[in-house]
Amino acid sequence: MEKILVIDDEENIRELIKFNLETAGYRVELAADGEEGWDRLNDSIDLIILDLMLPRIDGLSFCRQVRSNNRFKDIPIIMLTAKGEEVDKIIGLEMGADDYITKPFSPRELVARIKAVLRRVQKNEEKSDNELIKKADFELDVSSHEARKGGEVLNLTPKEFDLLRHLLVNSGKVLTRDILLEKVWGYEYAGDTRTVDVHIRRLRRKIGDNYIVTVRGVGYKFVKLE
Repeated sequence: MEKILVIDDEENIRELIKFNLETAGYRVELAADGEEGWDRLNDSIDLIILDLMLPRIDGLSFCRQVRSNNRFKDIPIIMLTAKGEEVDKIIGLEMGADDYITKPFSPRELVARIKAVLRRVQKNEEKSDNELIKKADFELDVSSHEARKGGEVLNLTPKEFDLLRHLLVNSGKVLTRDILLEKVWGYEYAGDTRTVDVHIRRLRRKIGDNYIVTVRGVGYKFVKLE
């Protein structure tokens, strides 16, 4: 049974999430601010639900700390944002959040998002130990979740790794944003594909701008440089 850490400074939100997650079969740990959340973070946590607006350690800083910590960096994070915090959503995704959901939210939608993220993590763990992808200057070891370019290790988040893997496997083919959402995130975003663009932008910064081509109005494709 997966364990989820919920960090939100509003008690009614924490209790609402706790009730719905426990009803769905998850174990739940609660924290009222970022500092308490960090104290409760441990190896038994399978996913973090993180509010952006937190006292002591805010959500963006907390996300940055998790992604820079070797022990916890692969724990998926779903951010909770207020309706008007568009800029913070983008910053959160750029810092390595796996997903976001806007308040007020449907508990059913939140549970669906959690299931999708955890399903993707489980699939990655079940990959063949021998799966090694080599394209152009890149080498991806799926079993160890390690990516290299020209022999140098790339510091990729789990989402960035999955994006690069799908682009490499489909080298030369255009992948729509909807397909990437389905393959990497495991569900449809109801037409909101901005998270793909944000993660592509992050990935380009780490591997170079020329490998991933934008096909206007369609999606993205990986191209092998001559």
